[in-house]
Amino acid sequence: MNNTAATDELFEAMVRRLPAFSPEEQQAGLVILKEVAKGDPVGIGQLAQALGASVETAESLTRDSALSRFVYADKTGKIQGFVGLSVIPTHHQTTINKRKLWAWCAPDTLEHPEPLGQTAEIESRDPETGQLVHLTVSPDRIGTVDPANIVVSMSRPKRWDLTAADRIITSACHFHFFFASRDSGERWVAKHPETFLLSLEEMFAFMKRFNQYMFGTELARRRADAE
Repeated sequence: MNNTAATDELFEAMVRRLPAFSPEEQQAGLVILKEVAKGDPVGIGQLAQALGASVETAESLTRDSALSRFVYADKTGKIQGFVGLSVIPTHHQTTINKRKLWAWCAPDTLEHPEPLGQTAEIESRDPETGQLVHLTVSPDRIGTVDPANIVVSMSRPKRWDLTAADRIITSACHFHFFFASRDSGERWVAKHPETFLLSLEEMFAFMKRFNQYMFGTELARRRADAE
């Protein structure tokens, strides 16, 4: 599979399996993401206040709407993660607005700067060699990259179960990593035959496309309001 076909397949697979968010759901989704980015589990009361809505409405959004597929909550209902951003430590650390957060997978770290309007400082570890990788990502571009030749693994879309956050994590995110070099990435991919590699630039472009699908109407509205 060439890289263009790979990224197209990824996108088409998600579009087939995911609902299109209404403008109201997009707006609420970005509010949830912003609350998670504060660094602590988000209670329903906190979310209701942030939304300017009733507790019942906030609870319905997190449990019954299309957004619920991306909500990772504890047994008390507090939101611990949303659309890949997590307050629970994972393999992928991302510091946003001086707050230490984490992501479900490597590509998620490239996703969050745009909807949050913040630059992320990312630290992860090559699962093949153990080498640390560092990069900074702004809403519009990849900044510093160390080491210089980082690549990203992805699993084949047929593996993904996108019906709930915990299933997304186990079926997709557990196979999506940064690698310090293409050589280490290729060694890891050889052990995981349903995966392949993309460059950082290809993965960043894909996540921008993902954001457009998920939140495009609301992101455009916010840009217009800012002008």
